[in-house]
Order: sequence, then structure tokens, then C-alpha cells
Amino acid sequence: MQEKTASTRIKKVILPLLLLIGIVMSIFPFYWMLVGSTNHTSKIFSNPPTMVVGDQFLTNLNNLNASIGIWRVLFNSLFVSISYVILALIVSTMAAYALSKFHFKGNKFIFMAFLLSMMIPHQALLIPQFRMMSDFNMLNTYLALILPSVCTPFAIFLMRQNFMAFPTELMEAARMDGAGELRIFFRIVLPSMKPALAATSIFLFLQQWNNFLWPLVVTTSKEMYTFPVALSSLRGSSIIDYGQINVGILIATIPIIIFFLVLQKHFIQGMLGSAVK
Repeated sequence: MQEKTASTRIKKVILPLLLLIGIVMSIFPFYWMLVGSTNHTSKIFSNPPTMVVGDQFLTNLNNLNASIGIWRVLFNSLFVSISYVILALIVSTMAAYALSKFHFKGNKFIFMAFLLSMMIPHQALLIPQFRMMSDFNMLNTYLALILPSVCTPFAIFLMRQNFMAFPTELMEAARMDGAGELRIFFRIVLPSMKPALAATSIFLFLQQWNNFLWPLVVTTSKEMYTFPVALSSLRGSSIIDYGQINVGILIATIPIIIFFLVLQKHFIQGMLGSAVK
């Protein structure tokens, strides 16, 4: 009995301690980013390094804006990412709905083709996509940043699996009442897919927001840079100002957090619903 009591006490001490260590390890990079964005580079790399928030944030922000035009970069990233999420959701939901609820010749073959396309390395598509954008005179435009990856196989796969779980009987009842396919899709099926739409939106937003290689290839002027490309250009000089870089990373992180917080309610509901099922 005493051994059980002792082991229970150890668990009560060790588990909270491990959780506390995990929390500190998760939060520390964000705190270090905040410290770095408010201090000069010399203080960031001092020995011992400073761990206190400084007063150089506005100076670093002004220097960053002078280097890459941070507000233009922020607008580019937000416009490209949000437009991409909206268009990709429209394409993926409609394609997934057709592949899951309509039985036609070649249905399984098309779905398997989508799955197989996920195995193609993205780097292998750079040259044909670049040639396509060049032939359409779309280089260094927002369309070139958005359109080539609007059809995302993983998003189609994810939405199709959720559409498969939707009762077909409800759709048949709506058809008997005279509802058209578009009305069934937008008024009956899609509203019940909010958790799946939230999860897919988060995936698509992160994919586009963190995309580096394609914007680097297709953009030719600083006015069209997104965050990954703009921040990487700060490391090209002989003297690297890490204060500027930390400010840029801080500004680039805030929209991701806001986007997740806006959709977290539906995202968590979807996870809980899957667990209950």
C-alpha cells in the first residue's frame, strides 16, 4: 500500500514537471524571437546573450521596411495566401463531392490519379509550370503565384473522405423535394463540413504562406516578394542584421496564429467528432 502511495506521489510530481518542461521548450522560441526583435544584433550574440526585451523594436522595424518594404511583403503574402485558400477550397470541395457522391465511369481511376500525383516531387513540376506561366505572360504576377497549385490533391483527398461519411439518403430526399445539385451542395452538404473545411483551410494557408521555392522562381522584382523570399534576401549581405530578421519572422508568425485562432473552434470540433465516432 505504501509503495502504491509513493509511486502515486512520484507521478504527481514528475508528470507536472515534464509538462512544465514541454511548455517552456514550446514557448521559448517565441520568447527568443521577441527578444531578438527588440534588441540590436550585438546584444543578441553577446556573451552571455541577453534574455531581456529591449527597446530597439521600432528601429529594427524601420530598418526592415527600408530593406525589403515589409508592409508590401505582408500585403503580398496575405493576398496570395487568402486568395489561394478560397480558390483551392472551391476546387477541392467540388472535385471531392463529385468523386465521392457521383458514380460514373472512371471515378476510381481519376481518384487514384490524384493520389499518385501526390508522389510527384514538387521540384519536378517547376520547369513545366514556369514554361506555362511564361507562355501565358504571367511571370511576376499574383496569378502566377496562385493558380499553378490551386488543384491540391491532398485537399481533394481530405475532403473526399469527409464527403464519403455524409448520408446519401439526405441528398436523395432533397432531390425528391426538387432541389438542384448546386443547392444540395451549398445548402445541405457543405454546411455540415465546417470542421473539414477548417482543417483543409489551415493546411492550405500554411502551405502557401510558407512556400519559398515557387515564389522565388516566378517573381522577378521585390514588389512581388512574399515573406519566405523577402526574409531570405536579408541574408545575402555581408553583414546580417538579425534584429531585422527577427522582426520579420515575428510579423510573419502573427497572421498564422490569428488564422488558426479564427478556425480553431471548428477544427477542434472536427477532431472531437472523429474521436467520438
